[in-house]
Amino acid sequence: MTHAPALTPEVLTTLIALVREHTGIAMTQRKSILLERRLQPRLQALSLHSYQDYLDRVVSDRDEVAHFIDLVTTNDTLFFRTPQVWDYFRDRYLPGWTRAHPGQTLKIWSAAAASGEELYSIAMLCEQFQQQVPSFRYQILASDISQQILNAAKAGQYSGRSVERIRLSHPDLLRKYFTASPYGVQVNQQLQQNVSFQLHNLLEPLRPPQRFDVVFLRNVLIYFDAEHQETVLRQARHSLKDDGRLILGESETIARLGTGYQFEFPMIYKTAEA
Repeated sequence: MTHAPALTPEVLTTLIALVREHTGIAMTQRKSILLERRLQPRLQALSLHSYQDYLDRVVSDRDEVAHFIDLVTTNDTLFFRTPQVWDYFRDRYLPGWTRAHPGQTLKIWSAAAASGEELYSIAMLCEQFQQQVPSFRYQILASDISQQILNAAKAGQYSGRSVERIRLSHPDLLRKYFTASPYGVQVNQQLQQNVSFQLHNLLEPLRPPQRFDVVFLRNVLIYFDAEHQETVLRQARHSLKDDGRLILGESETIARLGTGYQFEFPMIYKTAEA
């Protein structure tokens, strides 16, 4: 098979519902071209002749669901995206938290970590801070709904736009925490030693339960409708300590949602008890 037939309106509606069921992502009919482009190679790999055939396969074959999730989720991220967030984390959050929690280990959750640029940005700043405050300790949990993209984060290999971005914005950190590889650059083991990885759907509780000082949930809510936004925020709240911080993306706001957070700083929210 060289070309799959176009999505019919009926199949597209069912496909959008299936995306929402398995990921919580709210897609519209305007995403038909995107879905066709992402799913067509899978149809070819399975020698299927229509999108309906593929939908039937996802419904009947549990193993295919993981492939489906990998295909329909968005994993676009960069190192140190939105400098304002990283300036806050480096200059305000880390020194303030350390003063308030002497002797404790900072626990961070990079939720929807995608290919890992965010979590390694966090790790680099924590490593830099540790050089100033040797007693500082930290742990990062990196999670994502896609096993394929989580494996990419574990591998820590980067090229193209990701590397160009950090080469321009933080050349000193690129030299310090990455080594050249045939692929492009490789994250040094130093950045990975305090990171763990977990497959996780943001609509569900984290298992086993954990409590974090700060949760990075950036550029994720924009893909959910209001109902699922509230669910995601509620699950994150259950995993935050009473003085925890939630960090969102630059285009996201939760002002109209009943979520138990209070605005503190652009893109930064604190738990209501803090």
